[in-house]
Amino acid sequence: MKIISKTFKLLTVFLLVLGVTGCSDDDDNNGPGVQTTTVVDVALANGLTSLAAALEATDLVTTLQGTGPFTVFAPDNDAFTTLLTNTGLDLDNLSTAEEALVRNILLNHVIVGQNLSSTDLVNAGSGYTNVAATGPNGENLSLYFNTSNGVVINGQSTVSNADLTATNGTVHVVNTVIDLPTIATFATSNPALSVLVDALAYADTGTPTVPYINTVSDPDAGPFTVFAPTNDAFLDPTNGILAELGLSGFGEGMGELNAATTDSVLLYHIVAANVQSDQLTTGTVSTLGGDITADTSNFTLTDANNRVSNIVTSLVDIQAMNGVVHVIDRVILFPLP
Repeated sequence: MKIISKTFKLLTVFLLVLGVTGCSDDDDNNGPGVQTTTVVDVALANGLTSLAAALEATDLVTTLQGTGPFTVFAPDNDAFTTLLTNTGLDLDNLSTAEEALVRNILLNHVIVGQNLSSTDLVNAGSGYTNVAATGPNGENLSLYFNTSNGVVINGQSTVSNADLTATNGTVHVVNTVIDLPTIATFATSNPALSVLVDALAYADTGTPTVPYINTVSDPDAGPFTVFAPTNDAFLDPTNGILAELGLSGFGEGMGELNAATTDSVLLYHIVAANVQSDQLTTGTVSTLGGDITADTSNFTLTDANNRVSNIVTSLVDIQAMNGVVHVIDRVILFPLP
């Protein structure tokens, strides 16, 4: 029965496509002799039948037949098989909650309003953009791409077949379903934030106020706002926090930043709410560690020691399921004696 049902779903998708992209000039809205080939057509033409079935099961076929433009990272059939096996989801028998989840997962592969080729991505090198999926407060989730070793999305999914062109966008086939991102997704996938990840893990070796790695990895936690220091904010030999405090690194010996102190420092970078950059107001910001001061006229954060951290305006509103990340160029400190 499942085989029959899935065949029917795929047939339905084909009919829906044909209804929009019929070959006759009378049915074509693009002028005589011009045939529309949407991203859904491209997916079907390239054998992405599992994606087609998932789109039909979540009522997204018509959406992706829209004007766009869309950039779609389309999981191959093996990627969907892995997802369904690991989650136990059955596209033929989705509950309301499961359908909403699968829909959001699919939208996590869709960039709306941009038609990005692999050349565009490679020329950019790396960066963030928004997808159609949503997280806390209905905010659109972010996607991070890095092209240092192929085109890799969110540190987990690699483009295996690029630049399949449609009239309403571009499809890039990927080898893994892109999970709904967490704060940990963006911290671990961006090499410029690797020291922050090390600090979170090191704080966990002591008696942390919160279990940092588990919390930032949990899509149901929070939501939180994280002011994320860059690697240079920790390690720069002149302005990094270790040099500023005269320390050599993370550790429990003399001259090292121990786990308890690392915990106290990290708390000043976390707010217990999802605060996007346009919601940040000048004045007191209450972090888990204590109060700091924001100035939205120049996008700075000032700690109790009058030390100023600049919010990197090109790296704000990195939205995950469990919170939002804003990158800063200097570590925030608790009040020093």
